[in-house]
Parts: sequence; structure tokens; C-alpha cells
Amino acid sequence: MADEQTGDDTTSSIEFRPSAEAVVVPDGPRDLALVFLGASLVAGVGDPKGQGWVTRVVGRTHHPEVTVTAYNLGVRGDTSAELLERWASEVPRRWAGRTERRLVISCGGNDIARGVTLARHRLNLANLLDDAASQGVATFVVSPPPSDDDEMNARLEVLVDAQADVCARRGVPFVDCYAPLLGHDQWRTDLAASGVRNHPGQAGYGLIAWLVLHNGWTEWLQIG
Repeated sequence: MADEQTGDDTTSSIEFRPSAEAVVVPDGPRDLALVFLGASLVAGVGDPKGQGWVTRVVGRTHHPEVTVTAYNLGVRGDTSAELLERWASEVPRRWAGRTERRLVISCGGNDIARGVTLARHRLNLANLLDDAASQGVATFVVSPPPSDDDEMNARLEVLVDAQADVCARRGVPFVDCYAPLLGHDQWRTDLAASGVRNHPGQAGYGLIAWLVLHNGWTEWLQIG
């Protein structure tokens, strides 16, 4: 894997290979393990109904030929480095007994808050995506949304652009939640009314879920 810190401009995609643990898919419904790996926004912090965007997306992911087992591995405060560690230690347990494995990743805001450099963030995300690809795991990346702090938003904009570039180099689906919500009235109102700083309430999480569902979700899952 090219080190993201070197600025290598190669656009070739990582070859998608089945892992050594791959099994033959039997006849009948697809048996899909869908893991969401991230921090507080993945966990749905701030939503009074406790759904967040993940539960809303899973609730809309239905197909008569697919059995979905979803796992929310959102941990409040996690950076991309901690997601990389948990990918190796926590995620494999969710694959047990499943014949199809898919991973959704969403992170970024905590990297900014805790001083993780942009180069390190890119590298952490790249390493996670490349490791998943080497194991035959399909990935999907959701960017962080805007906050209610202008200075942080300026840094988020750069980070989201970097995430989009890392994903584009690898042919990984990427959903930009930053640009569409930056000036969105309902998003801004929901952030202002939230009891948790930089986290939306019910309406805001619904907006994130809509963006995910309408930007390649069913195509990625091959249920469209």
C-alpha cells in the first residue's frame, strides 16, 4: 500500500480478494453481517429517540433475499487510530457464522479535537480500507457532518476532502455529509437545540440517514 503521507498520486484500485476464511455462499437468502464502526455520531449520541442515523438506515435496508445482522460499534470519543485498533480486535467477532461481510466507517471530528494530523488521519483511514480489502471485506465511508463551530468547520472541510480522496483512490463508496448540511436550515436548527454540543437531535440524524440511503447505499449492498 502506498503511504498516504508520500503524496503518491496513483489511482489504481486495491484488488478485491476473498480472505482465507471465505466460505461458499449457500442457496437461499444472503447472510449479511453489516458492521458500523465509528464514534459518537455512529452511536447516535444526542438523539432523544436513541436511533441515530445507523438505526434509521438499517431500518430501511430490507430485501426478501437478504438477511441482515447489523452491529453498531460506535464509541464516543474515538479517533481514527482507535477505530483502526478496534477493527482488528472487535470487528472479527461480528463476522462469526456470517457468509457476507461489509463494513461502514465514519470518523473525523475527534481527530480534529484531539490533534491528530491530517496526514495521520489519511494514513489511518487508508490502512483500515486496505486491510479490509485484503480480507475480502467491502467498505463504505460516511463523512462527518458540519458542527456549529466555524473554526472547526474550516478544518472539517479539509478533512472531508481528504477522506473523499482516500476513498476515490480505492474505489470505495463515499458519502459527503459535510457540504450538503453546512448551510441546511433544519440541520443548523437541530444543532442549536441539541443538548450535546456538535451533535444533532432526531431531525439531524434523519438528514444524515437520508444522505446515506440516497448516495449509493442500495447499489453497494446490491439490493437495488
